Amino acid sequence: MLQTASSTRSATHGKFIWCELMTSDTKAAGDFYSAVIGWKVNTMSMPDMPAYYLFEMGEGENCPGIGGMMDFPPELEGKLPPNWTGYVAVDDVDATAKEYVSLGGSIQREPEDIPGIGRFAVVADPHGAVLCIMTPIPPENPPRELGPEDRGNVGWRELYAGEVHEAFDFYGKVFGWTKDHDFDMGAMGPYRIFAHGGKAIGGMMTRPETVPVPCWSYYFNVEAIDAAIERVKENGGTVVFGPQSVPGDSWIINATDPQGAFFSLVAPKR
Repeated sequence: MLQTASSTRSATHGKFIWCELMTSDTKAAGDFYSAVIGWKVNTMSMPDMPAYYLFEMGEGENCPGIGGMMDFPPELEGKLPPNWTGYVAVDDVDATAKEYVSLGGSIQREPEDIPGIGRFAVVADPHGAVLCIMTPIPPENPPRELGPEDRGNVGWRELYAGEVHEAFDFYGKVFGWTKDHDFDMGAMGPYRIFAHGGKAIGGMMTRPETVPVPCWSYYFNVEAIDAAIERVKENGGTVVFGPQSVPGDSWIINATDPQGAFFSLVAPKR
């Protein structure tokens, strides 16, 4: 029996813990997101490793980290567009990677260790949507965690699935996610709100024709959507959808940064 069987899962198995931007210009991307969202960009030094940058929110030492950023490694340069990828905590990276394969998914990068950080792998679901899975090493002095509605944090995750019911069944088996509720989108089918530990953390839908391949996207919290739109435009980004009101009295946009990475913003007011 795989270690990730539901009877042995910890409370953190299946929790989104990180977001990572792989881009063609880390300096320009860092400046863009700092201006648009308010993140600070700090360098994380790791011996014998390429430069890695942290997106952090707040002041002082040990402030909460939202995500990271890195240049394309040589083997991927020119093969992928700039993109954001989410990390999901699992109890056993190797076992979960095998479970992905046994359920029809695939391993894009075999499990390996990041010294002092944890063990990770890059995986894709049966329709091809990519995530990273990680068993992190708990830090000695962990920073304060931001709440799901705090400015700058990831407020929502969204899967444009190959087929929403098949995708939900897959992720339910691997991560233990449960159905919160469905939102009827008419001809587009249901929008499935999924939960981890009883709390709604994201949604999934069968991808529309305008989305070329199944993929995950990430919504970052801002205070007001119209002001954020102006910051996106002023700093070289492009709004590709919205502003749009969504259930929960929120406003969203979908956008691309100056290097072409797709991202989204969510705010409690226009």
